Amino acid sequence: LLYFIAGLDAFRTFLKSEFSEENVEFWLACEDFKKTESAEKIASKAKMIYSEFIEADAPKEINIDFSTRDLISKNIAEPTLKCFDEAQKLIYSLMAKDSFPRFLKSEIYKKLVNSKQVGNHKKWLPFL
Repeated sequence: LLYFIAGLDAFRTFLKSEFSEENVEFWLACEDFKKTESAEKIASKAKMIYSEFIEADAPKEINIDFSTRDLISKNIAEPTLKCFDEAQKLIYSLMAKDSFPRFLKSEIYKKLVNSKQVGNHKKWLPFL
């Protein structure tokens, strides 16, 4: 667990330096959302995720294509646990292919490794 926390904190710090921390925050919010059991909480959490990350001019608006955003907008009135899956896959792919390789070359990552707080990065980043 320490690997995960130290690694995730470092990755978040890196994303903040690139002004893209909303990506990991959205991904984590979706992971939490998928564990929701009560129908009432599904609706309220879905609306929170929608207003925070999806709708136009959301405070932490993620970069997804129009068709994915439009589909979520149409389904948000009656959300299911899968309503953000496509957007989450897109953001995962963006982080795995774009942000994470740059993170591995960053000073933030080098400091983390040199501090000996983490071993293999695959142990602490759940999307790789």
